Amino acid sequence: MEKRRYRLFMALMCQLLALLLMPLAAQAAPAHIAAELVAGPATTPGGETTIAIHMTPEKGWHGYWSNPGDAGLGMQLDWTLPDGAKAGSPRYPVPQTLVVSGLMNHVYESDYAVLVPFTAPANAVQGSRIPVHLRAQWLACTEQICVPEQADLAVEVPIAATASPDRDPRFAEWQRRLPAPLDAAGTFSLDGNAVRLAIPLPASTPLEAPHVFVGEDKLIDYAGAQQFAWQGDRLIVTLPRVKLDPRGSDTLTGVLRLNGAGDGIAFTARPGTVPAGGTPIASDAAAPELPALPLLLLAALAGGLLLNVMPCVFPILSLKALSLARAGESEAHARIEGLAYAAGVILACLGLGALLLVLRAGGEQVGWAFQLQEPLVVVSLLFLAAAITANLLGLFEFTVPGFASSGSPSSFTRGAFATGLLAAFVATPCTGPFMASAMGAALLLPVLPAMSLFAALGIGIALPFLAVAFIPALRKRLPKPGRWMVTFRHWMALPMGLTVLALAWLTWKVGGTGFALAALVGLLLVFAALFAAGRAQRRGRSARPAALIAAAVALLALPLLPEPAPPAASTDSLLAAKPFSEKALAEARASGKPVFVWMTADWCLTCKVNEQVAIEREDTRAAFEKAGVVVLRGDWTRRDPEITRYLTAQGAAGVPLYVWYAGGSGKPEQLPQVLTPELLAGKAGG
Repeated sequence: MEKRRYRLFMALMCQLLALLLMPLAAQAAPAHIAAELVAGPATTPGGETTIAIHMTPEKGWHGYWSNPGDAGLGMQLDWTLPDGAKAGSPRYPVPQTLVVSGLMNHVYESDYAVLVPFTAPANAVQGSRIPVHLRAQWLACTEQICVPEQADLAVEVPIAATASPDRDPRFAEWQRRLPAPLDAAGTFSLDGNAVRLAIPLPASTPLEAPHVFVGEDKLIDYAGAQQFAWQGDRLIVTLPRVKLDPRGSDTLTGVLRLNGAGDGIAFTARPGTVPAGGTPIASDAAAPELPALPLLLLAALAGGLLLNVMPCVFPILSLKALSLARAGESEAHARIEGLAYAAGVILACLGLGALLLVLRAGGEQVGWAFQLQEPLVVVSLLFLAAAITANLLGLFEFTVPGFASSGSPSSFTRGAFATGLLAAFVATPCTGPFMASAMGAALLLPVLPAMSLFAALGIGIALPFLAVAFIPALRKRLPKPGRWMVTFRHWMALPMGLTVLALAWLTWKVGGTGFALAALVGLLLVFAALFAAGRAQRRGRSARPAALIAAAVALLALPLLPEPAPPAASTDSLLAAKPFSEKALAEARASGKPVFVWMTADWCLTCKVNEQVAIEREDTRAAFEKAGVVVLRGDWTRRDPEITRYLTAQGAAGVPLYVWYAGGSGKPEQLPQVLTPELLAGKAGG
């Protein structure tokens, strides 16, 4: 914050100095931006025409829009006109954005023309020419220096009996570059952190890297991330408010850039209601190119298949598959049980996917595995994993999901369905090879293709059990039931127990020490009730009272837990990583150095493996130091809207994500989700 205040103060001082030295500088050096006054077609007495102020910057220099942004200076115009003549408000073409040292400027880096409506005097004589004089002052800048400049310009406007369509052929191109005015006003609202804007615009309007340039100063943070969403035929825009001396406004004017070609619209908005939600769209970056839908479906299928080897899923899958080897199991019932399991898995994936899409349509910045960013959900998973571990150890018996227990065919079918729900819920927080691209695309595709990807993910998770259920040769290869299954079941408690420890550690990371201790106390009470239930079962008595107590303790413990602690600052890294933010990324790229963006989360197993194997290494550190690489680390353990926006812009639904920016203004390069020890050192050395 202090650094930003210093930069804004220095920018203000530079502008003031430019104004004071403008006449001296203009005489001391030739202009780096040449100015020319060009008259439009002839007009009638009292009629209107257009005058163009044509500006031509030298290579490497730029001029400024009417609101220059964080630094710079808009053009100052002082007209000398005959009596009765009038010059209107200047109209600027759609500007470009230029970020230097974290400050965003609104600039023109090639020739441009500011068009000014001109009204001739009503008593002008036909056939005469009206003299127009203009003293213009502006600031010409490179990314390193700024020079105040001025020029005295003159032109003659022809007066005719009728308005003439003939004019300088350049006017057609200059007119094309102007933003088209909207015929309907929008609405805007202000709060402490954001300006929300609703622009009436047909939903069919193509948008590519949209950006809003606001005409009013001291209203928005120009370098902050802008969010866009469609809600019917209204474009909903969220702009971060300026943090230093924010101002209000009775009217908001600006320009919406539609694409990289410079097309745009000019709008006016008045205070009013701005609806919430909408379908988010990417901004300030070209939308990522998505593979064809069949390839994405295959990726989702393969990604779901790989999730079966996760330590929290493998015990459930293994024991459920072995349950098909029960003596007397008919082939028809094995298939029914397999389909029930698959239905549970697919339904869970579709449910999580639908919830994710609904939350994003409502304006929430969430991504895949969003449930693990909520401390109470982590505690719920902790209780569930602990109960499964206790069941596998034989502390108590529970016939649903059934695992390898005995029971009626209908109970096994219900158990298979419940097992599928459970397996998908504990597996889907993970992302890995194949799955990442598919889930990232699901957040950018329309609803039906997106839901088909979630369904394909569920089919991939269910495939091994379906194979065992539908292929008799596989079932025959399974060992026959016996006492060994009890031992195997106990051994399966080991990976589930490791999952419990990981979830306990994650509870501490997402909620803090006090939150984690309270959760462990609740877990001990649940364990005690489950142990009492198992003891009653072994003595032949009903375990229902103790089981109800265990469920009640688990349900009551969640709302009684203390408030989670705020997210902790990033831990020290061997690479001296800085916390990720959009502003930090802009500053790092503006420095011209290579940049490594590293997105991680404490609940991401792949992230932790990569950090140990390839990132937090001495050879990586040495290579990065030699190349001057700037490392930005984004911790997504708790919800972070800036990180979510960046992930979406890169076409990723979750972590891990690794992006390499070579020095200069080259395009970002996404690195593989599974890193090798030589990859990062090689990028820095290459």
